Amino acid sequence: MGISREQAAENREAIVGAAERLFREHGVDAVGLTALMKAAGFTQGGFYNHFKSKDALVAAVMGRAVAASEGALAGGDVAREASMSREARVDRYLSVAHRDDVACGCPMAGFAGDAPRIGDEAQACYAKGLADTIERMTTAGIEQGLSPAQATQAAMARFAQMVGTLLLSRAVVNADPALSEALLAAGRQALNGERADA
Repeated sequence: MGISREQAAENREAIVGAAERLFREHGVDAVGLTALMKAAGFTQGGFYNHFKSKDALVAAVMGRAVAASEGALAGGDVAREASMSREARVDRYLSVAHRDDVACGCPMAGFAGDAPRIGDEAQACYAKGLADTIERMTTAGIEQGLSPAQATQAAMARFAQMVGTLLLSRAVVNADPALSEALLAAGRQALNGERADA
């Protein structure tokens, strides 16, 4: 007896959810289909009922992660994010909680290492997510009185520094927790201490 479309959609979502968590924690290349399907609660044979390839799954994961990223700095609350100051957003992004939340944190940081090696469709999703993030930050800069060109340049530089700080902090947290926290603090200070028109 077959399963309903509703159940098939739920099963597919469970696979995508498990894959997103595992890909973020271990990297796309390190996760095999057997481990992935086991984490999702299914047998490996069922994978191809939902996806034509692992690349198709990676694209679905990237699309989901990017779509969910709006409002991620405010714990998924878009209205709350819109009301947060620039400083509060930086503080939240460069927090110990965000550093430790690899499975649900910013997908731009979470998938930065994998992005150059994933398929074209998934790379396009990642690039769109990055462009959308920069556009939101640019809009905020324009609202603060910067020209569009200044706001775009500032948004790109700020976000690159935020992601880089987060990635370096995550890279050393197990070997040197004090350095990890110092990196976060230095990033917060540098980003929040600079002039708005810098």
